Amino acid sequence: MTDEEDLAAIPLSALQHWAYCPRQCGLIHIEQAFDDNLHTLRGNALHARVDQPGLQTERGRRVERALPLWHDGLGLIGKADAVEFLPDGSPYPVEYKQGSRHKSAGIAACDDLQLAAQALCLEAMTGRTVPEGALFYASSKRRRVVPITEALRAQVASTRTAVADQIASGQLPPPLTGDLAAQRCKSCSLLDRCQPEATQSQALAKARQQLFEPDADI
Repeated sequence: MTDEEDLAAIPLSALQHWAYCPRQCGLIHIEQAFDDNLHTLRGNALHARVDQPGLQTERGRRVERALPLWHDGLGLIGKADAVEFLPDGSPYPVEYKQGSRHKSAGIAACDDLQLAAQALCLEAMTGRTVPEGALFYASSKRRRVVPITEALRAQVASTRTAVADQIASGQLPPPLTGDLAAQRCKSCSLLDRCQPEATQSQALAKARQQLFEPDADI
């Protein structure tokens, strides 16, 4: 990573946004656009309860809430909802999410990526290995343990690069299509701003025009 990239730290949340939908990531982190819907309002209410900075003891573990995180090597910055410290001092990140732990595999993978990025930050900050963390889902009030695998670690790095490239370009990618669009667009708070159907129609019309446009050289 170059010195210039080191200066431009990428928010941890941007990795989750990109994994969910690159266009959503661009709207938020390039155009600084964000709208609320029922899902985001519930999420905001949840984090308002848990993201109160402080130190406490739970289940015999020291717990720090709203803990600032960073990783100078990867160029990441953000905040952990909660970090539990095991008896040997090793950090154990816990990210709070709205909804049930029985999410679709695709959505769960986005959550896993964000948690893995937090784990890598904690490793860089503390010098201790973080082999796993957990996602706590408010609706089911259950945890899901997430092993921080080599594949997840590599995905954090590659996603960070993709987000940085997207922000540097200043260009919004096209909206999702097919099954991904059907699964994710309806829940996105930026649906009205994104207008995926209109954007896709415009792109299709442009492609048709280019396809049937007479060649000036003929």
